Amino acid sequence: MLYNTSPDTAFTPTTQIDPLGYGKVAIVTGCGSGIGLATAQLLLAHQFRVCGLDAREFDYNLLRVEDHGRFHFTQGDLTRPGACEEGVRVCVAAFGARVDVLVNVAGVMDGFASADSVTDEVWDRVLAVNLTVPVRMMRGVIPFMTGVAGGRDGVIVNVASTAGVSGAVAGVAYTASKHGLIGATKNVAWRFRNEGIRCNAVLPGAVESSIGKTIAGGLDEVGFEQVKPVHALQARPTDGAPIITAMEVAKTIVFLISDQARTINGVSLPVDKAWGVV
Repeated sequence: MLYNTSPDTAFTPTTQIDPLGYGKVAIVTGCGSGIGLATAQLLLAHQFRVCGLDAREFDYNLLRVEDHGRFHFTQGDLTRPGACEEGVRVCVAAFGARVDVLVNVAGVMDGFASADSVTDEVWDRVLAVNLTVPVRMMRGVIPFMTGVAGGRDGVIVNVASTAGVSGAVAGVAYTASKHGLIGATKNVAWRFRNEGIRCNAVLPGAVESSIGKTIAGGLDEVGFEQVKPVHALQARPTDGAPIITAMEVAKTIVFLISDQARTINGVSLPVDKAWGVV
């Protein structure tokens, strides 16, 4: 019941409307699992309308039923020419000519291959998914954050990695792609700082996520042996499992989206329990 029947009684809602996402639209790539799914779930809980993009089918059972009406999913390969722009167009068609938030999560691991063994196929695939797609997505949403939408303080969060600042945790393709994504983040932050757009990156450590199961080109045993000692520093000493959850990363992303982070722009924020200081 929205209003009391008696005009003499003040109406007190049982739940307050969340001001963070009310009336706002967010796009999340890689929304089907891991950090992307956790981010979509958390944004919906904050009353955002969310457009999710993923190459695989989406399981709506992973969302609360009451959130289904504010979630629009599009399946497709974002590396395909025009696919990123199409994803933005679908979002605008679904929720109107505004995009307040973009979270670039979709990514693929390399097989830990080094510069002397990486194939052209793996290099092209990893750079396309991890760097080219985020840049194309940013290119697609910026007009709706600065022009058509009237400059509504847009926020972009790119999910990079500890591999974006270290050369000792992944193969050469993944490392290069995440270093590049941090550079793109800084460039967008500076270029559009006066247009009301903030652009930041998060740098997760080892997270239990589907990206670890999506390895381009298969595992390079020689390269992997070189990074194993570094990865052991991030895992739990008892069972070797990652100690960071996807939801913990998602909460950091939502913080960067919030007004509490209004003066934070162009940063690369580690979410790695001090792994990156090694």
